[in-house]
Amino acid sequence: MLAMEHSSSQFLSFRFRITSITSVSRCRCSSELSSSAPSSLNLSLSLSLSLCVRTLIIAEHEGGLVKPSSLGALAVAEAIAKENKVSLLLGGSGPMLHKAAQHAASSHPLVNEVLVADSDVFAHPLAKPWAALLRSVQQKGGYSHVIASSTSFGKNLLPRATTLLDVYAVTDVAAISEPRVFVRPIYAGNALCNVRYTVESPCMMIIRSTSFSPATKYMSETKVAPITQVDLSFLREASSRKPSWVNLTSQDTERPDLANARVVVTGGRGLKSTENFKLLAQLAEKLGAAVGATRAAVDAGYVPNELQVRSSSLLVRIELIVIRLICDGATQKNHNS
Repeated sequence: MLAMEHSSSQFLSFRFRITSITSVSRCRCSSELSSSAPSSLNLSLSLSLSLCVRTLIIAEHEGGLVKPSSLGALAVAEAIAKENKVSLLLGGSGPMLHKAAQHAASSHPLVNEVLVADSDVFAHPLAKPWAALLRSVQQKGGYSHVIASSTSFGKNLLPRATTLLDVYAVTDVAAISEPRVFVRPIYAGNALCNVRYTVESPCMMIIRSTSFSPATKYMSETKVAPITQVDLSFLREASSRKPSWVNLTSQDTERPDLANARVVVTGGRGLKSTENFKLLAQLAEKLGAAVGATRAAVDAGYVPNELQVRSSSLLVRIELIVIRLICDGATQKNHNS
């Protein structure tokens, strides 16, 4: 829950507080709504938090490599505290898991440890067993921050894990102001607010991975973090009612993933049919670009939901929108949404 402070009223006893709101426009302006503590006290609190920061990152991997969205979480950990001790948690089974663990171990100087949960139970992104794993790791590690990316897996996992740990999560984090003060968009991305996390540790957050660059420049073979196997004895206590994995349907294409593409070709409802979107896909393949669609085009059934971009769906970080073909013009549809 969120509560907004006003200078003429007392702060309501909620879990988070919005300390400021910034308008997103050509002329950026900000407004400090209130201050509930002296600046010297906030400074000392920030310094004390930065001295005892230990972060756990839920790392997704594919093909023996950590995904860029999870590597972007390392930039978040560095923004929280320069002396942050970071642990990466990977799950799955088989040789690809251990290859991804080796990749994670050398991904950033802040990585202090790579935790590996080697079991077929974690071979698929099912929230229930992963939430139990996260609770077990947190109870043993005592981390101050837990970070997941704003992917379908992260947004499915963290709410269940916060319930098990009896804490709350800050979602859609776009920037770090202090170890427990985060910037997130509101009003369909037209404003930014600073949210202070006031609950006891761990501070759980889902980050907009498109707002943080993957830490690929830090890859090094000289500093390799140790890889540790996670104790999975808690699985014996798990409930007999378990979800089952059915299948994964994906399209084989040489086009880049939409969430990580540098160039995006976007179409709207003006294309009027699925066949016309196929022409857009051919253009994207020539340009080495990804295909995106507006919500109106998705609602009309021209393309699947995973191609929807904008603030209400998939968040993309791009260098160029090559072309926006007959897109409906909502105010929040900016190039950086």
